[in-house]
Amino acid sequence: MTLPLLIEASELHQHLNNPDLLIVDLSSGENYLKGHIPNAINLSPSSLLSGQPPVPNKLPSNDQLQQLCKAIGLTEKSLVVAYDDQKGALAGRFIWSLNIIGHNNCSMLNGQITSWTTEAFPLETAVNQAKASTYKISINPKLIADVEFITQHLQDPNLAIWDARSYPEYTGEKVINAAKGGHIPGAHHFEWTDCLISEDNLRLKPANTLLSALKEQGITPEKTIITHCQTHRRSGLTYFVARYLGFKDVRCYDGSWFEWGNLPDTPVEK
Repeated sequence: MTLPLLIEASELHQHLNNPDLLIVDLSSGENYLKGHIPNAINLSPSSLLSGQPPVPNKLPSNDQLQQLCKAIGLTEKSLVVAYDDQKGALAGRFIWSLNIIGHNNCSMLNGQITSWTTEAFPLETAVNQAKASTYKISINPKLIADVEFITQHLQDPNLAIWDARSYPEYTGEKVINAAKGGHIPGAHHFEWTDCLISEDNLRLKPANTLLSALKEQGITPEKTIITHCQTHRRSGLTYFVARYLGFKDVRCYDGSWFEWGNLPDTPVEK
């Protein structure tokens, strides 16, 4: 069986006793201990990063990804449902990571854990441990964009770069941990939090609303989409949103602005 890519709390609750269900909580350890969905396994966000200089936010090595699989007890039968305390950014990056290694039966909890508590569904505070498992990873390079790929396709009308950062970062008014500010030439701006209903309601906006808003920015389903932010945390959510909206060719630039903005020869627009 499969679960919806975007799953509601009520439907997740119905599947809690499914032996193949694997709930992954990417919240802080502190928030996890305060209360989490029953049987959820807490995964540190650092597991999603290589941690290696000069760009520590890139995809982990194959060995690290294999360790990630063991940390959550992933199997080929796993029905993975992810949520976090970061408005969906970490859950989205986690799902991208699993998609890269060949596991596509992944879902995100719509509204994150707030939607679960709003429905008054049960929480637990026990620390859950993953069951022993093996998972053979197979990297899908078509989900990744690097500097070379982006540079070669800057003039491609069938490609759209989705910059998920704040508008001041996009314009270069605000620079975070980079030698230069601005954006990749031709990049389209749509801030990641604009995918959400509100700060108080972290559920995604209706699909038709998102499709119309993205179309106004030149981000459309028939194009190859490359999404990024500063460290490919926020763009974890935009990757998920593009997938949810039915975009077929979505790549993540995991180096993001932390890499592009610190390279001496990369072109920049402001």
